[in-house]
Amino acid sequence: MVERAKVKIPKRAKKKESKDEQEFPFDISPMYEGERVRKGDMFVELGGPKQTGFELIINLPARNVQDMKSTLVGDDLDGLEEGKSYPYAMIYYIAGSQLDNDIEPVVERRNHDFQNFIEGYMHLNQRYDIWVRINKDAMKKGLKSLNQIAQATMMLFKNEMPFIEKIEALYITDGDLVKKLLDEYAMPVYEERDARVETLHDEDVDEFYSCTLCQSFAPANVCVISPDRPSLCGAITWFDGRAASKVDPEGPNKAIPKGELIDPIGGEYTGIDEFARNESGGGVDKVKLHSFFDYPHTSCGCFEVIGFYMPEVDGIGFLHRGYPNPAPNGLTFSTMAGQTGGGKQIAGFLGVGISYFRSKKFIQADGGWRRVVWMPSELKERIEKYITDGVKDKIATEKEVSVIEELKDFLKAKNHPVVTGVVREVDGEKITDGWVEEKEVEEIKEEVPATQPEAKVTEMPVAPIPQISMIPQSGGIKLVIKNASIHIEKIIVKRKDEK
Repeated sequence: MVERAKVKIPKRAKKKESKDEQEFPFDISPMYEGERVRKGDMFVELGGPKQTGFELIINLPARNVQDMKSTLVGDDLDGLEEGKSYPYAMIYYIAGSQLDNDIEPVVERRNHDFQNFIEGYMHLNQRYDIWVRINKDAMKKGLKSLNQIAQATMMLFKNEMPFIEKIEALYITDGDLVKKLLDEYAMPVYEERDARVETLHDEDVDEFYSCTLCQSFAPANVCVISPDRPSLCGAITWFDGRAASKVDPEGPNKAIPKGELIDPIGGEYTGIDEFARNESGGGVDKVKLHSFFDYPHTSCGCFEVIGFYMPEVDGIGFLHRGYPNPAPNGLTFSTMAGQTGGGKQIAGFLGVGISYFRSKKFIQADGGWRRVVWMPSELKERIEKYITDGVKDKIATEKEVSVIEELKDFLKAKNHPVVTGVVREVDGEKITDGWVEEKEVEEIKEEVPATQPEAKVTEMPVAPIPQISMIPQSGGIKLVIKNASIHIEKIIVKRKDEK
């Protein structure tokens, strides 16, 4: 078990302390949930895609926690330049007679909830992906210090979660210290939490858990947390959901009776379907926990990774938040997330948490790792020990390919399963046919009389598969047809001088 202890602040570090503040220069209310701070309205950005950032809850003995004390290490708001981005860490020490380490991620996830109650302060994402923006108007109204944010947040924690008897905050904007603590202090804790569920599976439990924290941004999202599928944000595992439901039965993490098993491979249960219909207001009828195409899980917006289908290779790619470049399909993370987030259920796009890659049931309905063809090298290196044997070297990264045509060549050279047809590991069923060999169809050169304006072809069958290029040839037309099933009713041929 990772040792829980307070951070040792360097002696020469710039720091500022505060305690028991009661009045704030901003409103605090649930009405500000979902409030966005756009770039033009932003005073500063903390964490986010350009800077290192994280949030962490640490459970400690009561004697080690100074209740309602906040400490800021690094520059405060008056030392930050307007319009710029800065590193940011938020660490909270909590204590209480009902608390243990299992409750840490549950409390940690509520930081997102409570900080969005603060007027002019936008909090997105979780763990090492936090993204905060402060509105210029908040500064004009009198916001002077991040300690004020810390004090307000701690007050909300204690008011809303009374099992927290003592809480202390440490906020950091010193970039070197933020990076050091993320690597050496926070990541081992995250890893320990995620590893707990590797020996537990969906069939071993009687109920799953919900998470509705993202519904302020994604009203139709129905986040279902099972042993084999953690939350999309990656912050809540099945154990975390169980702990949360016990200490706060009316909170965002409620038990979901599994009900009857409908699809053992896709992961569909009657209890999940009923929950999805109720929570989405009828917008979502079914959810399969381990399917990419058939009633996939909804995607909120806080997901750590987005999966995307590439029909040109009949394979799936994954792109993590923070990767700045386009995937081989030409789209960036933000573009695909904008199309997929908000609680949508879209076949061919899927938001997931990084810890889902650990799952033995990882998108098993659609081939699992045998269907994965591309991901950034940073993501691949991080989760490579969970990739099925024999597939790891066949999954491309940006180091080998950057566009679809290069990806095709790579997969063919590696003899990736998508090329010959994917056999599903869980039941041995072949679920894809593999690539159909490219065929060329060239018309016979034939003079078309000027008096005959049309030539009709009733049917031209071509091998199934989606690209067509028409290349003019002397005296005829050459059709190169790939990945398409085509039926042409008629071809109209005109003289060059005809309009």
